[in-house]
Amino acid sequence: MRFEAERLSGFFRRSLVALGARLGEQATGDRLEALVGAPVDAAAIERLQDEELADGGVSIETGLRRARQWLMLALIERDVRGAASLDEVCRAMTSFAGQATGRAMRDAAATLAERHGRPLDREGRPQDLLAVGMGKAGGDELNVSSDLDLVFVFRDEGETEGVDGVGRIPSSDWMHRLARRTISVLSEITADGFVFRVDTRLRPNGDSGPLVVPLGMLETYFYAQGREWERFAWLKGRVIADSGAAGAEARRADELSLQRIVEPFVFRRYMDYEAFAALRDLHRLIRQEVAKRGARDPEAIDVKLGRGGIREIEFTAQLFQVVRGGRDPGLRDRRTLVTLAALAERGLLPADDAARLDRAYRLLRRTEHAIQYREDAQTHRLPNDPAVRAEVAAMLRLAPADFDAAIAEATDAVEAIFDRLLTPTTAPAKESAPAAGATGELDPEVARRFEGLRAGPRYAAAKATTREAIERLLADAVRLRTGSAGLVRLVDLLETVCRRPAYVALLAQFPEAFQRVLRILDWSKWPAEYLMRHPVVLDELLDGELLEPTDYDEWAAELARRVDAALIDGQPDVERQMDIVREAHHAQVFRLMVQDLEGRLTVETVSDHLSDLADRVLDLAIRIVWSQLRHRFRDTPRFAAIAYGRLGGKELGYASDLDLVFLFDDDDERAPEAYAVLAQRLAGWLSTRTAAGLLFEIDLRLRPNGAAGLLVSTLSAFEAYQRESAWPWEHQALTRARFCAGDRAIGERFEAIRREVLARRRDLARLGEEVVAMRRKMHDGHPNRSELFDIKHDRGGMVDIEFIVQFLVLAHSADHPELQANRGNIALLGMAADAGLIEPALAGKVADAYRRYRRLQHKLRLDDAEYARIPPEEAKDEREAVTRLWQTVLGADQRPA
Repeated sequence: MRFEAERLSGFFRRSLVALGARLGEQATGDRLEALVGAPVDAAAIERLQDEELADGGVSIETGLRRARQWLMLALIERDVRGAASLDEVCRAMTSFAGQATGRAMRDAAATLAERHGRPLDREGRPQDLLAVGMGKAGGDELNVSSDLDLVFVFRDEGETEGVDGVGRIPSSDWMHRLARRTISVLSEITADGFVFRVDTRLRPNGDSGPLVVPLGMLETYFYAQGREWERFAWLKGRVIADSGAAGAEARRADELSLQRIVEPFVFRRYMDYEAFAALRDLHRLIRQEVAKRGARDPEAIDVKLGRGGIREIEFTAQLFQVVRGGRDPGLRDRRTLVTLAALAERGLLPADDAARLDRAYRLLRRTEHAIQYREDAQTHRLPNDPAVRAEVAAMLRLAPADFDAAIAEATDAVEAIFDRLLTPTTAPAKESAPAAGATGELDPEVARRFEGLRAGPRYAAAKATTREAIERLLADAVRLRTGSAGLVRLVDLLETVCRRPAYVALLAQFPEAFQRVLRILDWSKWPAEYLMRHPVVLDELLDGELLEPTDYDEWAAELARRVDAALIDGQPDVERQMDIVREAHHAQVFRLMVQDLEGRLTVETVSDHLSDLADRVLDLAIRIVWSQLRHRFRDTPRFAAIAYGRLGGKELGYASDLDLVFLFDDDDERAPEAYAVLAQRLAGWLSTRTAAGLLFEIDLRLRPNGAAGLLVSTLSAFEAYQRESAWPWEHQALTRARFCAGDRAIGERFEAIRREVLARRRDLARLGEEVVAMRRKMHDGHPNRSELFDIKHDRGGMVDIEFIVQFLVLAHSADHPELQANRGNIALLGMAADAGLIEPALAGKVADAYRRYRRLQHKLRLDDAEYARIPPEEAKDEREAVTRLWQTVLGADQRPA
């Protein structure tokens, strides 16, 4: 075997085969051997990109992706041979990121300049878009399979210079187009893979903020809204690329301006000990996220985010930087290991601790790279699989036993040092053993929580009768075989209501109601937490009021009255209005969960209720936001929200996102600007997390031209787009679209457009190819490398069913108009069977599979599961039925690869 990495990395082997097929095995091997023979530095990377882009027929997308492939192979082989240091690998990836981003930006900028000229600032001077690398990209520490975290900034607003006096556009528009094109060049998956997965969520206001930010806006944001965790994020921020039009001197000036804005935000002039609390909170959130991810594989080690992992080493360095960096500029280096050395030199960190952290960091980062080398996967988890661990150990040139021991030693050392740094000096009291008798044999965590309740001040202050009732409730919960998670949540609930003895007595006196509470606590995380935050709903739960149906017309009218009454000095109290709507929505969702748990609602009925509820909230939100806009020019906006996806098909789940498209039909010259502002504010109003929590996550990417398109479209433009420009997959999406809120006249016109588009006669063979191609793309975009079955994305899952239905609608609506009705996938399967398009018995089995999948998905989403996955054998019959129907409708040879 010519290369050592071939036996250890599936990605390496596949890439060699692909390159060999394109260039020949001998030529591929010779070129790779030449790359492996010397250190990979910035100059070598530049030559590599030049070579791949030298062919005039190769696009920049293709050239950069092929350069990345060669770079990855060279780094993997050099690392596995022991020829490349950790520093070489990280610097090479960071250098490649900067160079690739710069090339992508300059290529896009040249195209834009041909059409619109260069962008100018307010004083008429050329300016560039700057790409700020965040995190590891800013610290020369990028992973081999890392996201590229970018924030795009520019000097200030202005206008482009135009070409021959025409084509002028706002400079911000030019910058937005450039940023979008750059992201596409880097992150879009093609036959040659991708360059980097790009993440831009670290920009001001995250996904709800503008993609490109003028420096003045960034400064204002830091001053007025910057949060503590953003100080840690911007600590490593560094300009890694620019659009290349304004020149080196202008870039240096803009970088200095950026530095003057960022440094006072990150580094305070005083000793900033408040950062300890901020970092504790941030670390707690990360630990919670890691716990959720690792619930299904508790033996795996997350070398990045887990206890004693890379993130805790980085936090150790960054905490000292944020606390003391304002007084000591020598602590502002972006590199973790350089900072650890500086802390030891200053005596801020014991030299032995700094040395242990240094060794652990190098081992864990090399382990992280080895994990990612295997399949070029963005993962940091080392599974409890002896074969995988042996491969990873071999890449580090260690025996498996020595590797396991080294990892354990490193993580233990990091955990101890980090905990000493953040943990308060007062030690926790010793845990007592669980009491025998009432609780019996318990999970250790449950037993600890039981004893913690008994040792707590609220239990001690309660009356003897209340304590006796609590003990009976605990014993009953154990006797009823409540799960461990439910028992822990019961302790939390009892601690909450301990000072309200009436609630404890009611739970003890009404066993049926208590069992209902236990089912809620044991079912999933969200309803249990809601019950603990709002114990007052126990009254409704105990007397059965929550089981009664809701009149949504009356509910919406009462909610509107409450919102209108939320005033301060006669003006709308916007924050309170947002909280009122969120609280009302959460309460109604909780009511539906209770009814669902009691078996009173089918899956379809639950989704109908949730969708109806979302429609009412959207309608109210449009009215609220419009009434508070300065741009409004009429009392009622001629504006509509069109629902796609789950909401569009009235198949909404308990935690589903809302896929929306906004349309307007108004000839007033002020309309485009006003409705654009309405759409933007509405999306923010719905998706902002307030003290009352989150209302909805909003996705607007299904609008015409996707993320590159306008946030709101005229009805006529939407119609023209659907008739002339829409992609086949957009017509697939249209099968599950409906008017849901706003102007009903626009909704009726939309429905007519939708039906006209669906009723077109299509080439069935070509349609099948297009549907299968899109299904394959979706499948590839959601890889599942676990042993579990992903009920949404895997073969035989929900997306397969949805694609089958979409194909049937598009293929046969011309002859069967009833299929144009947006009735949801289950109903449409039945309609297709009634029309003789599919076999009725098989359609029924697939409909039942879809019901079960949706119920499982609801449950998993409420438990904050990262993926909706179950053991494959638990869905064997469902998968078989879906696969059979796919083969019947789309052909056995057209399954996604």
